[in-house]
Amino acid sequence: MTESKPKSKDPLHGVTLEQILNELVEYYGWEELGLEIDIKCFNVNPSIASSLKFLRRTLWAREKVEYLYLDYLDRKEE
Repeated sequence: MTESKPKSKDPLHGVTLEQILNELVEYYGWEELGLEIDIKCFNVNPSIASSLKFLRRTLWAREKVEYLYLDYLDRKEE
């Protein structure tokens, strides 16, 4: 018999930063995302690759993206 592990209650558990960013870009688009979170990698020649590089090095920006993603998930469930 195999025991199943309890599911995490953390909505970010198992979701990569790239998945988060792709969903946000698909939902908001780069322009709106740059208005929501005013960082250069969203407003000047935005790309997934450059944004991931910046967000992986910059905790405060990553936290803003994660917070926006959680807000997006709440809206999506409504």
